[in-house]
Amino acid sequence: MLKKIKFAAAAALAFVMACSMAGCSSSSDTSADSSASSASASGETASDDVIKIGIIQLLEHDALDSAREGFIQTLKDNGYIDGENIIIDYQNAQNDQSNLKTISQRFVQEEDDLILAIATGAAQSVAAETSEIPILGTAITDYEAAQLVESNDAPGGNVSGTTDLNPVDKQLDLLKEMLPEAKTLGILYNSSEVNSEIQAQMAEEAAESLGLECKTATVTNTNDIAQVMESIAAEVDAIYIPTDNTFASAMATVAKVAEQYQLPTICGESGMVQNGGLATVGIDYYKLGCQTGEMAVRILKDGANVAEMPIEGLEDANVCINLDEAAAIGYEFPQSVIDKANIKIQDGEVVEN
Repeated sequence: MLKKIKFAAAAALAFVMACSMAGCSSSSDTSADSSASSASASGETASDDVIKIGIIQLLEHDALDSAREGFIQTLKDNGYIDGENIIIDYQNAQNDQSNLKTISQRFVQEEDDLILAIATGAAQSVAAETSEIPILGTAITDYEAAQLVESNDAPGGNVSGTTDLNPVDKQLDLLKEMLPEAKTLGILYNSSEVNSEIQAQMAEEAAESLGLECKTATVTNTNDIAQVMESIAAEVDAIYIPTDNTFASAMATVAKVAEQYQLPTICGESGMVQNGGLATVGIDYYKLGCQTGEMAVRILKDGANVAEMPIEGLEDANVCINLDEAAAIGYEFPQSVIDKANIKIQDGEVVEN
């Protein structure tokens, strides 16, 4: 499916690859974002010797954006540079199903060489349109449960990628360390997001093993969040929200209600904490995007068969706490939690240890 890249001077590419810098050292690297261009919008036309990569993203929020930036930077670090030997067509669906379908169909019609799908809904949409173009996903919890692969160990089709399954059990352990007297936990998620449902079930099991009673409430869109949170606020001692795209895109609303009811909120990933949550143990989505980029390089450079590429994940996780949110809800972190925090939000600034 991939076209062979023809260069007038093969040594030039070797030089670029040899001199490229490592891009996965920090999630604060923003250079990749400026590399993402929409080929169609700019009027660029890819020639036969240039690889076309489509990026379809469900919606914008910190985690998904970071994954995209890491992916693009890793391509660049390996000599695949947008506007030179590849054309990247980045499209954001704004969480709209009709947009997802339109973008997916266009990528297939234009015979893109590889597609990056960011979030479960984006991957499901584009996978429904092609069984031939290699598709890599990222920020997806469980490919098998989402019916994207035959199994996570042996995908068997044209889809593989990286999972953002966070250590839910460690997140609940952190909650118990922070709130040893807590008795009741509210678990909130979007009922239409399969990744969120999986994590909510995991959280409920982990919470019950810690002696916490769980009250689950769901939303269907961002407009439901304030009302649903208020409906259980008086009945719970804390809130847990998994890596749910709907909630992640509306953390300002979550924080407003949490502050009103002085509710500690444990989130699925650090971007959600930075935007109004209280704490988490979570993976670095920039690094996850880098890892997905490495998979893309193996496909583009080495001709790796996506059907034989197991779903990959990150081992490392960071403890992230929001001291500003703690002050807003009248909460004080135990020193043990402060000491282990890799990322702290204080006075609106992100400080990494």
